[in-house]
Amino acid sequence: AFSRASLKSIVLEAKDGLALLNGTQAMHAVGGLALFRAKRLSRVADVAGAMTLEALMGTPRAFDLRIQKARPHPGQIAVAEHLCALVRQSQIRESHRQDDPRVQDAYSLRSMPQVHGAARDALAYVEKTLEIESAGATDNPLVFAENGDVISGGNFHGAPLALAFDFGAIALTDLMSISERRIERMVNPDLSDGLPPFLARKPGLQSGMMIAQVAAASLLNKAKVLAHPASVDNVPTSAGKEDHVSMGMTSAVKLRSIVENAENLLAIELLAGAEALEHRRPLKAGAGVEQAYATVRKYAAPLLQDRVLSSDISAIAAAVRAGEFDSEHEKL
Repeated sequence: AFSRASLKSIVLEAKDGLALLNGTQAMHAVGGLALFRAKRLSRVADVAGAMTLEALMGTPRAFDLRIQKARPHPGQIAVAEHLCALVRQSQIRESHRQDDPRVQDAYSLRSMPQVHGAARDALAYVEKTLEIESAGATDNPLVFAENGDVISGGNFHGAPLALAFDFGAIALTDLMSISERRIERMVNPDLSDGLPPFLARKPGLQSGMMIAQVAAASLLNKAKVLAHPASVDNVPTSAGKEDHVSMGMTSAVKLRSIVENAENLLAIELLAGAEALEHRRPLKAGAGVEQAYATVRKYAAPLLQDRVLSSDISAIAAAVRAGEFDSEHEKL
């Protein structure tokens, strides 16, 4: 690995081995990699949400920046700007701009800046914590070279990371929750503004996206269980000397699992959104949404008849991980 990265290997000296092992290194590594994927998901959620907004003939009026600046959370403003950019030049929007009897959209559409934005801000906190940790010394004892002092302390304790990872897990689970509600609106004929039941081409004879929504509900249920904070638990070890521990590794592993679930759930929303747009043709969605639609269609053909959708979902989730749904408006 060192040679592939053109790095020289390091010869460990006194205490170096302890410094590499006796601290937060493992939870830092696992949680940090999960955070990178989570940050991408926080942006893909906007793309999926914008596609659903178009499919349900919703309005971007609620994303007006004057509303966001009246409550100026950074994530909220960024999401509103992103959503507006994604639906720009939408023919679907223009088709119902006048004489639409609806006053406002459901929360899962209208409140995307507030919900997605809060998740972004939570992940920004996690990232800041990791940046501080990356520049910190977490082994014990610490040796201060200027005067030779060797002092035992508590920098090894994982509480800062454990709390941050648990926060990130809760934020991602909320993103999954609002995404699943949008999927439900697309497949439910009572809520979908004219879309066929379950987006099936032959409702009553075909299941369409019915089971995909069931899978989304299952993924969300798993995430809700995993979102319980590990950091609130404590099991003393080492004959009572280590009488308060962070459980930070559990927090990191749980975050990674929730990220995997979220990738698949957002893949389902993207798949359902693309299918719903088929029923709005020949009208085109905004340019950013159409770009995402084209990416979905690289991996999943229109659902003309029932088929197993697991391979479609897996392929789209892999494309999400690979950055193929990163919009031109916001690059990670």
